Amino acid sequence: MIEVKNLTKQFGPKVAVDNLSLSVRKGEVLGFLGPNGAGKSTTMRMITGFLPPTSGGVTVGGDDMLEAPNLAKARIGYLPESAPLYLDMTVEGFLGFTAELRGKSGSEKKAAVDRAIETCFLQKVRRQAIDTLSKGYRHRTCLAQAIIHDPEVLILDEPTDGLDPNQKDVVRNLIREMGKTKAIIFSTHILEEVEACCSRAIIIDQGRIVADGTPQDLRRRASRAGAVHVVATGLSGGAIEKELGGLRHAARVEGSALAESFSGIVWPKPNTGAGVLAAEIYQLAGAKNLVLSELHEDQGRLDDMFRELTSGNKS
Repeated sequence: MIEVKNLTKQFGPKVAVDNLSLSVRKGEVLGFLGPNGAGKSTTMRMITGFLPPTSGGVTVGGDDMLEAPNLAKARIGYLPESAPLYLDMTVEGFLGFTAELRGKSGSEKKAAVDRAIETCFLQKVRRQAIDTLSKGYRHRTCLAQAIIHDPEVLILDEPTDGLDPNQKDVVRNLIREMGKTKAIIFSTHILEEVEACCSRAIIIDQGRIVADGTPQDLRRRASRAGAVHVVATGLSGGAIEKELGGLRHAARVEGSALAESFSGIVWPKPNTGAGVLAAEIYQLAGAKNLVLSELHEDQGRLDDMFRELTSGNKS
């Protein structure tokens, strides 16, 4: 549904997006991650046709954004970072207005408004003026305008920014549900949202893609993934650390050695699984009368992966 090829955007001498390519299929929810200034919003604005690229191209559903912009844009629902609202309108009036902008009238317009209100749980405030709404309801109204024409593609820039936990949960559930039938790209700084909503994630840094995969794949690429967490008592922390470091299958040990305990991580040697190393640690505990209060494999953390890939960005 979305094909981005060699997309580049320069603002004077600054390269905001650097030869970026990606694709998104129908039924796929792509999380777009990156630090501030990485080029996320600029990329999304080019995908929607809001900004022209310096070079490269975008097609949406086979329609080229530069050669057939009206056809391409008709397939897209867009929630920008600072979503626009007319505060003196009611929710129903605003959505009716946006439906008209999308070419709907009469019974088709009414059905579109009703569907968007139901999808975004706006029934209680449909006749309320937008300037009287809470931030959560305003945000849902913005999302409703993005889906008013039942688009095949959704581009959502920070869709949960500033919402409380309950409101975020509502929006995440909406994204998950709509992702079953649409192609969705949404940017976020909240890594737990990627775990909760996305079938795939891309990390962008300084205008370039530095990682692309499922959340599970990206977690496994974190430096601690596959290491073994250990918390043990029974000897001095230094003695426990030394014993762990001397194990046949241990590559290195890192942690906090206290007077009567050790808490840290043991990395297995190459081609040695965490299970083999954990079994060896368990045997060591029995031989040395250690008490293990924690012994488990690190499954990897997305935030570790994010920091390791983007720590060079100083913006």
